[in-house]
Amino acid sequence: MPITNQQVAGHVFLRPMYDDPYFPDHLVDEGKAILLRLCERVEAEQPSDLPTLYGLTQAATEEFNALGREFMATGSGIETVAREWICDEFCFVASAYGFTDADAEALTAGRDW
Repeated sequence: MPITNQQVAGHVFLRPMYDDPYFPDHLVDEGKAILLRLCERVEAEQPSDLPTLYGLTQAATEEFNALGREFMATGSGIETVAREWICDEFCFVASAYGFTDADAEALTAGRDW
């Protein structure tokens, strides 16, 4: 399903991670795919409130939890700076879909990275 939100469609997800050789591009690609699937779900399900949005972001957070283990297996990891970059992307997604008052911690509740 193509993304219809123009702000999201023109956004380069996880750019700083691509720019840093510490993070393998093929795993950053997987992180980008997680975020794009989140956007597709938001567009398809059109959450009407924050708790519903948080349910969608929780599923994406769980995918990042699994991806974090893959990063570790390559000698990389979702450490402090990457954690901030990923959380910023979750905030971007929430804002792009009109949830400007979303709580950054709630968007990625359940993360183990």
